[in-house]
Amino acid sequence: MICNTYIQFFQNLSDPTKLEIIKLLREGSKSVNEICKQLKFEQSRVSHTLKKLKEMGFVTMTPKGKQRIYGLDTATILPLLRLTDKHVDAYYKHYCKCKGITKKERWASTV
Repeated sequence: MICNTYIQFFQNLSDPTKLEIIKLLREGSKSVNEICKQLKFEQSRVSHTLKKLKEMGFVTMTPKGKQRIYGLDTATILPLLRLTDKHVDAYYKHYCKCKGITKKERWASTV
């Protein structure tokens, strides 16, 4: 493979810290402080991860006073997550260790 764009894209989805932040932001937009508090991650870890996710187009950032509010990109990432849910429901049920858990609970933060 000459171009590594697919590798970069899927590495973002497979990184545990990035995935936890994506899962949390699926519930709604949040500030860095809210993300830190809910995931119990250090501020520098969250800020660094959000910077990378923003660079790759996974999240958007909206200034609100002194805060920056982060959310998932609604044009591509949210629809992609919905398609992923459908794919997982169709083909990966035998891998799921969360029988009887709704999609919302499945995506809830595990930290």
